[in-house]
Amino acid sequence: MAIEDYAFIGDLHTGALVGRDGSMDWLCLPRFDSGACFAALLGTADNGRWLLAPAGTYGVDYRSHRRYRGDSLVLETTFETDTGAVRVIDCMPVRDEIPDVVRRVEGIRGSVDMVFELNPRFDYGSIVPWLREDGMDERTGRRRVEIIAGPDTVIVDATTPLDSGEDHVVRSRFRISEGDSADFRIGWTGPRMRMTPVPDVRRLISETQLWWEKWSSRNRYTGVDRDAVMRSAITLKGLTYAPSGGIVAALTTSLPEQLGGVRNWDYRYCWIRDATYTLLVLVQGGYVEEARHWREWLVRTLAGTPDQMQIMYGIDGERRLTEMELPWLPGYQGAAPVRIGNGASTQLQLDVFGELMDALFHARMAGMGPEPEGWRVQTRLMDFLESTWHQPDEGIWEVRGGRKHFTHSKVMAWVAMDRAVKSIEQFGLEGPLDRWKRSRDEIHAQVLTQGYDPVRNTFTQSYGSPELDASLLLMGPVGFLPATDSRIVGTVAAIERELMSDGFLLRYNNTNESEVDGLPPGEGAFLACTFWLADNYCLQGRTAEARKIMDRLLSLRNDVGLLAEEYDVKTGRQVGNFPQALSHIQLISTAVTLAAAAGEDMTSPSEQRATT
Repeated sequence: MAIEDYAFIGDLHTGALVGRDGSMDWLCLPRFDSGACFAALLGTADNGRWLLAPAGTYGVDYRSHRRYRGDSLVLETTFETDTGAVRVIDCMPVRDEIPDVVRRVEGIRGSVDMVFELNPRFDYGSIVPWLREDGMDERTGRRRVEIIAGPDTVIVDATTPLDSGEDHVVRSRFRISEGDSADFRIGWTGPRMRMTPVPDVRRLISETQLWWEKWSSRNRYTGVDRDAVMRSAITLKGLTYAPSGGIVAALTTSLPEQLGGVRNWDYRYCWIRDATYTLLVLVQGGYVEEARHWREWLVRTLAGTPDQMQIMYGIDGERRLTEMELPWLPGYQGAAPVRIGNGASTQLQLDVFGELMDALFHARMAGMGPEPEGWRVQTRLMDFLESTWHQPDEGIWEVRGGRKHFTHSKVMAWVAMDRAVKSIEQFGLEGPLDRWKRSRDEIHAQVLTQGYDPVRNTFTQSYGSPELDASLLLMGPVGFLPATDSRIVGTVAAIERELMSDGFLLRYNNTNESEVDGLPPGEGAFLACTFWLADNYCLQGRTAEARKIMDRLLSLRNDVGLLAEEYDVKTGRQVGNFPQALSHIQLISTAVTLAAAAGEDMTSPSEQRATT
């Protein structure tokens, strides 16, 4: 099944992917970064899934279409067969004590034979659990099965007969006629945890929809592309880990950036790099509480000495994200290896200092500055950056081909110095103002001389290299130079010439074996980069061109409005982890930028950063 054939449901602790065919192929319990109990996404049905669909789905003529109910994460899929039509409703109630997934089948017309197949396989499909039938609740008439392995227990409740066979799969076959319904629920518990009573599934679905619609009603954006902005905001909220306020980069691990390739990484963590735009789009949408929680997560992660600062952390701020491969999983459509953990967490990436200082500066601008202790930690980070920015690093794209003096990294080191200076000047904070000003000027001058090619009139990927990099498109939006500066205009033009594929941008030239990233060639167009191009157009007054790019990007969304990390222009498919927070963050940012350019009374995140 194509990546874009999945829809996302979640409970602000974890989430699941549900396919058009009614198969739930990805679910980690109880948290985003827990071991998957449904891992068919990266293997086969034997690696765990939950199918609820017309019987014989793979051999019978049927049609399906789906939607989210209103502005919510309640998914509704309608199956139509020759004998009738049914509606399957999926959701994860916003977490109380334990995670629940509920599914309800409703008869619309005629009658349809349905199949229920549930085969959890814990630890990413590697552990076959015990199944134990727990009888029937005489009061409700519901059947129950317990699925147990080590620390994990999944309880299955159903209003249809359940059969737990020798193959460790729970099954049910039943017929739904017009006006009929059937309810299903799975809930996870750990050792010695008490399972909640059998729920009223219909009520839970209604309450979940109301919760999301109440949250969505707070969004104050009224400009162009509002439906797309709203769906992206809901997706970002769904990717938020409520206990800490951290936002994971994606729900999944190891969905390939190149179909059949090896560029497969674990994105179920929180990247510092996404901080500024995340904070700005949340504040712009009226979600100040969420922005405050995100800011607090950022500040907590800074604990420790400055040299220990990482580019990413676990959802609670964990630092040890050891990367390993899972050889028993064949990978999405054969894209191996499957990885969990992320070795890039130990890399030196200077740009994150700029993103962090920028985010906390804008938090103060929004009236939610951290406590004085937060500024003390920031000054220690700046002291460390002063002694480190001269060094090469792995850069924004987390390359594994060795460190270089990446131009974007130096630009973001300048951003860090600039925001530190302005924090003192605008908020009266204490710090070595003159020294930071000198460092800011030194970095700026170095980038203009060593990161710029005057013959081609373009900035380059790294000092002394002829290569280009789409991250250079951020130079205008972060305020390093005005977007209308001839050097920025020249850089945009060069990137269009050399990195564009069918209207979408590659991150950098990876069509041949590259010494930059140390990986085999080839990957999809990076969606965030194409949004950055649209932002530059807006800042340069090229609004009509920006609008065309935005329309093409919006056309890539799947039928329920979701985007992955990248787009394969040759096959016309989404690739990379899904749904991708950065793609949806940039969608919101560019939509607001276009709305501001059209005269709406708002300031876009790109304008805020560029004119800080």
